[in-house]
Amino acid sequence: MNQYGLALLGLTAVVAMLVGVLSFAVLRFAAAAKNARRHLTPTGSDTALLSSALQDAVGRLRAQEQAMSARAVASEQLSGQIVESLTAGLLVVDRTGRVEILNPAGRRLLGISGDVVGTDYRTLLAAAPPLVDVLTECLTTKTAIVRRAVQVPGTGRSSHYGVTVSPLGAIEQSSGVICLFADLTNVVELEEQLRLKETLARLGELTAGIAHEFRNGLATIHGYSRLIDLQSLPEAYRPYVEAMRQETESLGRIVTNFLNFARPDQITLLPVDLGALVESAAEDVAHDAPQAQISVRGQFGTIDGDEVLLRQMVVNLIRNGVEACEPGRVPSVLVEGRVDPKEGVCRFFVDDNGPGIDPSVRDRVFRPFFTTKAQGTGLGLAIVQKVVVTHNGRIVAGSASLGGARFDVTFPLTGH
Repeated sequence: MNQYGLALLGLTAVVAMLVGVLSFAVLRFAAAAKNARRHLTPTGSDTALLSSALQDAVGRLRAQEQAMSARAVASEQLSGQIVESLTAGLLVVDRTGRVEILNPAGRRLLGISGDVVGTDYRTLLAAAPPLVDVLTECLTTKTAIVRRAVQVPGTGRSSHYGVTVSPLGAIEQSSGVICLFADLTNVVELEEQLRLKETLARLGELTAGIAHEFRNGLATIHGYSRLIDLQSLPEAYRPYVEAMRQETESLGRIVTNFLNFARPDQITLLPVDLGALVESAAEDVAHDAPQAQISVRGQFGTIDGDEVLLRQMVVNLIRNGVEACEPGRVPSVLVEGRVDPKEGVCRFFVDDNGPGIDPSVRDRVFRPFFTTKAQGTGLGLAIVQKVVVTHNGRIVAGSASLGGARFDVTFPLTGH
């Protein structure tokens, strides 16, 4: 065999060796792949375990979802209870001016009933322009308004509110304002009562002494005029002396009324049946003015007060109504009582059929010496107000259903 034949034989052996090694590697790779597939294929127990784990996870997710839903419902219910339980009024308005929320306290304070959601706030609050102005200001300026006091005119009695309005942030592409308001009417009226009491006390200290000395001198003049014998005077002088007596008597009554108004009253508070007192006062005025029609109706409560002063106050109010009637008409006066146990007050109204009180002078009718009557002294209603304020009450002048004046008097019931 030559050298070429040996070389070919060696090359063949090398190729055969390479083929054998390659075949062995392929067989080992196939065996490894088969073994891997066997291990990757789950058995029946593995499938059950995996299914159980998945079900457990789904159950936990559902439980969490239910818990979150329950918390959301509870939170919504709590929010609703808070809104419903607020003693202050709550009004929420969106950016277009539509009402979204008005709680029960707000409905009560504003005297609104029925469904108001979706109503324009300007329409809803048409009877309360100052509240409309505050909401409009906040919607326009996007600036919070904190504890602003506003006065809402009413029939016979104005309402005072403390208002706080804040802008709402964008929620679901919507924004607006939230308004909290509380009724401060009683607080404002109490402050006015205290100021009036202080004013009356200062006025009494300043003028009581002067009026007392004036009355003494007036009494001397009147006494000397009574000593003059009219029969001994010439006929031409008798009317002058009679006029002197009449004028001194009239001035004496004015000074006495002014002293009753100016001097401080030392009162003894005892339970007083206001209904019986009003009936008795009405009978007294009816006896003096038989032409007048005086009626009493309604419910009156028991208050703590001085019966003498209270009787004087009621008589003055009824007599004022009788005297206010125009000549040629039959005077008609109605006294109507109402009791509000919830508020702890008794209110009664004295209405007449006279010409009424011009709205421009209603705030002045209780001032001393202010009168619209030709023969009036201007002290009757001033004394009435002093008696009412002394008993921690309130009195307001307004218009009556009879067409004349109305005086609205409020007293706290006994025990309140």
